[in-house]
Amino acid sequence: MAIRVDLYGLWLTGPSGYLSDGPGNYKYKTKCTWLIEGQPNSILRLRFEHFATECSWDHLYVYDGDSIYSPILAAFSGLIVPESYSNETVPEVVAQSGFALLHFFSDAAYNLTGFNVSYRLNMCPNNCSDRGECRVGNSSDSVQCECEVGWKGEACDVPYCSSDCGSPLRGRCDSAAKRCQCKPGWQGLDCSITVPANVSFWTREEYSGHGLVRASHKAVVHEDVMWVIGGHMFNYTHYQMVTAFNISSQSWMSLNRSVNSVTGRYGHSLSLHEDQIYMYGGKIDSTGNVTSELWVFHTWNQSWVLLNPRAKEQYAVVGHSAHTVQLHPDRSEPVILVVFGHCPLYGYISQVQQYNIVKNTWSVLETRGALVQGGYGHSSVYDPQTRSIYIHGGYKAFSANKYGLAGDLYRYDVDKRMWLILRDSGFFRYLHTAVIVDGNMLVFGGNTHNDTSMSHGAKCFSSDFITYSIACDEWIVLPHPDLHHDVNRFGHSAVYHNGVMYVYGGFNSLMLSDVLRFTPASCAAFSEQLECVTAVPGVKCVWNSTTSTCMSWDTAAPHDTESLRNTCSPRGGSTSIFNIIITLTTQKKVQFVLKEMHNRSLQSKAVITPWVGLRKINVSYWCWEDMSPFTNSTLQWLPGEPSDAGFCGFLAEPTFNGLKAATCVNSVNGSLCERPTNHSVKQCRTPCALRSSCSECTSGSSECMWCSNTRQCVDSNAYVASFPYGQCMEWYTMNSCPPENCSGYKTCGHCLDQPGCGWCTDPSNTGRGQCIEGSYRGPIQTLFHAPSSSGPSLIPAPQPMLNVSLCPLEGSYNWSFIQCPACQCNGHSSCVNESVCERCEDLTTGKQCESCISGYYGDPTNGGSCQSCKCNGHASMCNSNNGKCFCTTKGIKGDRCHLCEVENRYQGNPLKGTCYYTLLIDYQFTFSLSQEDDRYYTAINFVATPDEQNRDLDMFINASKNFNLNITWATSFAAGTQAGEEIPIVSRSNIKEFKDSFSNEKFDFRSNANITFYVYVSNFTWPVKIQIAFSQHSNFMDLVQFFVTFFSCFLSLLLVAAVVWKIKQSCWASRRREVSAVAFPLLPVEFH
Repeated sequence: MAIRVDLYGLWLTGPSGYLSDGPGNYKYKTKCTWLIEGQPNSILRLRFEHFATECSWDHLYVYDGDSIYSPILAAFSGLIVPESYSNETVPEVVAQSGFALLHFFSDAAYNLTGFNVSYRLNMCPNNCSDRGECRVGNSSDSVQCECEVGWKGEACDVPYCSSDCGSPLRGRCDSAAKRCQCKPGWQGLDCSITVPANVSFWTREEYSGHGLVRASHKAVVHEDVMWVIGGHMFNYTHYQMVTAFNISSQSWMSLNRSVNSVTGRYGHSLSLHEDQIYMYGGKIDSTGNVTSELWVFHTWNQSWVLLNPRAKEQYAVVGHSAHTVQLHPDRSEPVILVVFGHCPLYGYISQVQQYNIVKNTWSVLETRGALVQGGYGHSSVYDPQTRSIYIHGGYKAFSANKYGLAGDLYRYDVDKRMWLILRDSGFFRYLHTAVIVDGNMLVFGGNTHNDTSMSHGAKCFSSDFITYSIACDEWIVLPHPDLHHDVNRFGHSAVYHNGVMYVYGGFNSLMLSDVLRFTPASCAAFSEQLECVTAVPGVKCVWNSTTSTCMSWDTAAPHDTESLRNTCSPRGGSTSIFNIIITLTTQKKVQFVLKEMHNRSLQSKAVITPWVGLRKINVSYWCWEDMSPFTNSTLQWLPGEPSDAGFCGFLAEPTFNGLKAATCVNSVNGSLCERPTNHSVKQCRTPCALRSSCSECTSGSSECMWCSNTRQCVDSNAYVASFPYGQCMEWYTMNSCPPENCSGYKTCGHCLDQPGCGWCTDPSNTGRGQCIEGSYRGPIQTLFHAPSSSGPSLIPAPQPMLNVSLCPLEGSYNWSFIQCPACQCNGHSSCVNESVCERCEDLTTGKQCESCISGYYGDPTNGGSCQSCKCNGHASMCNSNNGKCFCTTKGIKGDRCHLCEVENRYQGNPLKGTCYYTLLIDYQFTFSLSQEDDRYYTAINFVATPDEQNRDLDMFINASKNFNLNITWATSFAAGTQAGEEIPIVSRSNIKEFKDSFSNEKFDFRSNANITFYVYVSNFTWPVKIQIAFSQHSNFMDLVQFFVTFFSCFLSLLLVAAVVWKIKQSCWASRRREVSAVAFPLLPVEFH
């Protein structure tokens, strides 16, 4: 096997090999690319022996081909560590093109142990698990395992007909189908479970076919058919918007092509009403936009209709949930309730939207009760017994800069429109599923990774199985699926039908298409009371004494609530805790809550400390940071707060006397305020989703993030919700932006640092060339900046095509994709010894002739030119990149040294002359040029004009280092006009100090009222300290001033001394009295 390693990637050839990110933890902000070259029409099988990266942020992408424009196979992230976390199966990825390209990107936050990947050519999966033989045929799809009897599956890792299916009593083995055929009354993989089931059990079936794999889809069951709609896929060539699974035959159905007439999307919601499926919202993969479209799918003729409801207020959301609810007992008002979700414009939605099916209208409901925090990717179920929706988990923004997973559980009463907060599960997750079974909410899977620094092994992909009992308000952990295969995943769907929960698809670094079936134990299987009430974990049964039968929660709930309570686990003697969580919007509400808290405090004889945590007024900004404790029980709104004008946007101020709201307003489209205000306001920021360029997205602060390959700007707190499946290959923030495409990279090194770019070197062999979208085999002609920009549509997007004419080998051009050519002189020199630049020409310098010489600026990379610094004679050096001059005279500024620092008392005209600091008479000035910005200064100029016409002008100057001095005079100050108007007076070189006096008679101050003296200090070195002063004073007046000052100070000192002496005398007298009192204590005197 031949291996070539360089700065940008690794090229592997041979029948087998091994690659790794290196010893120890990988580095921050790492980008690496590996290319494995196999053989045409061969299978490359990659096996991930160890993998540990930061979940959802650091990804390893695997492509079936020699570029990122090839079909993507997997996006690995998180922890897949068999030696530590007991994964039952080690992930394997199969590339059938003869090439496999792997690209790894990590951000600057956390770095973990990385990965070890082995690969083999034309090998069977997992070496057939040592339960079969690998058969290699002539075609690329004929590498397969021939399993031993009793084993099946792609890797011979799934047993079948265990215990001979209990033959002959319970069933028999169907050798052709490799499964048990159970006799009536028996079920399960080995026909060992009764009908109805007395234990809960799992089964799994793998289905292959075009368009089946997907994640963040949704599913509903109607008339024994599981309709699966939408979802995200890696490759959309065979995208199917709608698929249908026949539950009776356990097979996928063929549908009309018309089902694909709707643009693909994921993260939407489905709700069933009669024979119509309503699809709302979701993210359009082809554009990256979140939609507010409401479609209805007619199951009877497999057709789509776009509805156009009337809406006063509506949010386009993704990652929400929806349920069809009948608001009246007579079923006369069916509505669809849309719960939470994320909206790019407004953030995480904490409200409930309602669509009235009969009236065809949208509305946002006003809810009561507890303060709830909406999020993305939660799970929810509707329980008809309690007429409530139960919402669990999700990804949320808890404050302006705190976001992550949640494990909370909310209950929404659909009739009262009231929220309640129930018992927290303790299992933080999002993109999981939930179904309701006999009063239990079964929660499965999800992404369980939260903060990496506190994760302690939490994985991206979970197979956790937990249940919540509605009657008991308690959570129970159920056993993981006991299957011979990893079923960790998130983004799957789950439905419950005829006593079975069906889990379909999802994501575990690969897109999945398998179906998991969970059959919970049935209460009807238990004939004894003790068996009934204890049953199995996660199943609540009630014993009916009248009929001596075991009943499910759903059956018993309308009749025997007390029996249900008796089945709950006893709780310890905990005291009651009152959680009063109310949105306080008026002073009346504040007073009511404080009164209620006081009353309950008296009843419970416990101190209840009030705290105020007000929620977002709109869904993008917080008005108060939640959970801010206030111990002042009289806390109220300040007068007039909140005003009727509405408020939003910024954190309000908790003042000492009360609460005050902060307002904001935005006059442009997309305003985030509830209502306009007429008083002092703050400008709302532009939402990240409305920022269309990287520079606009990343300017100012880190609140937004720019994804370069999808060309999207998203909120920093919504990055994970925006790209849950690794769609963003690289992101930028805080004023850092990449070129828009490959042609923006000017050097081979920067070019090959991008996984989608290659370098075409021109025939000069001097390192000059062009960066082009490409693959290992050559340049590629594509309409898209990155593969993620293309998405599902009725007609698949054209695949990028190889176009070698963009870099023709016959013209002595050279194509590089993995490793740059040895000679890299940017077109300014030929090479000696193949890689050393012989002599940099064209005013360039550097190891690769990549910089301009001193006094010149420009970008000489890839044949660029240099030009001389343009500094108007005030600098000999400038920034080699942008040409900004390093001005040598203090007081001159500007990129071209063309302005004076007027704000700092400098005047003049550097375009014609120079700039001068204006000195005041009888003041001493000190200039300390010691900062880094002062290092280029070698000169400073001063100007002074006498104040008095009948007095001489004295001056002195000194410096910490030697300097040259020139002094001139002129009859007036003419800014910048030096020619012939200034008369030299003094010229000195290499001095540190100078003093002189200019006679008012000699220079005729009376006749020259505007006479001006110019002082030029030059040729000093940095750092330096300079002192200078001009003065005019009379000797006689100086003597008078001296004596007046002397005698004033003398008399003041005498007065102070007298006062001090008097105080001292008083202290001595007082002390003598105290001593006498001690020596002669008072004797008692008795009067008769």
